Amino acid sequence: MSNIDYEKTKNKLNSVGCGFCLAKWTQVTMHLQTGFNHSCHHPTAHKIPLEEIKLNPKALHNTRYKKAKRNEMLKGKRPQECDYCWNIEDNSTSYSDRIYKSHEPWSEPYFDEIKNSRWNEDFNPRYVEVSFSNICNFKCSYCGPSYSSQWLQEVKQQGGYPTTPEFNSYKDMELTNTLPILHSEYNPYVEAFWEWWPELYRDLHTFRITGGEPLLSKDTWKILDYIIDQKNPNRELKFAINSNLGVDDSLVDKLIEKLSIMIDENRVKEVIIFTSVDTWGEQAEYIRSGLNFNKFWSNIHKLLAALPKLTITIMSTYNIMSPFSYNELIKNVYDIKREYSNRERFWLHPLILDTSYLRYPKHQSVKLLDDQQKNLILDNAKTALYYGVTVFDNQHMGMTETEVRKIKRIHDWVVSSKNEDVSLDRENFVKFVNEHDKRRGTNFEETFPELFKSMSQVW
Repeated sequence: MSNIDYEKTKNKLNSVGCGFCLAKWTQVTMHLQTGFNHSCHHPTAHKIPLEEIKLNPKALHNTRYKKAKRNEMLKGKRPQECDYCWNIEDNSTSYSDRIYKSHEPWSEPYFDEIKNSRWNEDFNPRYVEVSFSNICNFKCSYCGPSYSSQWLQEVKQQGGYPTTPEFNSYKDMELTNTLPILHSEYNPYVEAFWEWWPELYRDLHTFRITGGEPLLSKDTWKILDYIIDQKNPNRELKFAINSNLGVDDSLVDKLIEKLSIMIDENRVKEVIIFTSVDTWGEQAEYIRSGLNFNKFWSNIHKLLAALPKLTITIMSTYNIMSPFSYNELIKNVYDIKREYSNRERFWLHPLILDTSYLRYPKHQSVKLLDDQQKNLILDNAKTALYYGVTVFDNQHMGMTETEVRKIKRIHDWVVSSKNEDVSLDRENFVKFVNEHDKRRGTNFEETFPELFKSMSQVW
């Protein structure tokens, strides 16, 4: 997309107000296990009042709080909670996500409708992410109890990790009203969702189920069956589902069965599975407790072989433990691209590596690496570039420019913050891995010898 197109979108938005953003209407992420939502991704999530959804299930998105922020936008103001975009717009020449998200096909067509609407009207979002439950079979190092039942069970029994401040504190969840509703318990937010769903489904452009581990949630299968059973399906729907791909084989087989029907009967426009791994092999297993790496990689092959139109995206949360084996991950992603590429897939590429740097918890950030180890990030980017030159069957089947650029920007980000004091975070990292090894029977020194050696002074 050209800058001219984005400039037109910016001018169009600014004709309503300098803070006008369509995503406040068109996009939402709903964490039904805690009763929080936010739109877009940048503002802090806010609690959905139970009294509102009892009267109107659409309040899962259209809360009074959010409507007040929309009113500010329509009146030419900038809501404080959207400061992520204001910082970009006021301090650079780059386009903020206010522009990018408003330009998306799930936003731009509704400009006039939203512009001319009353601020207190309900609006059905077009891009929806929902997590029904925190039920999960993993305890990833950077995750927490709100998104993992395994994490919740651990900190409930053993407390938070002894960092400063305490990481994943059970008491903090009680104080902030973020304790998740258990999967086995009645959840009024899930009930409201199902009341709203038949109407919401008709208007959706993109729908994505997150978690927890969605394949362990009964509501996930209820969604799949609903789409399959519709006499007049929403054929323009882009459907996505997250999975750690570490569940029982029976659930993977069941997923293949359901997605095959949806794809073969053209009940959706596109299907994407989002999965996660942050480096290769046993180091990846350390980061993502519960991961059997060989099984994970085998399931990627299994899904791509069974579903010729499927795309899988690996969401890699690049952290302090990622760089040492990341080149191996890149090489194997490349090999899968070559093996399963075909012209039936929506994006041509069967597997996409989406690398994003970890911001929280700070004690697991790549900023904690020493200068020599930070050069490994640049080496990872160079490796991705090396595997990006292959042309296969007149198609570019290597690593894409975007995949390379996302790794390179992590190095740029780290270098730009090289004078930041990370001494407390390094101390917290040591406290974290010591407790991790104690609780989970792991061995950090054997798994990450280079990183252990560089942290020896902190130990």
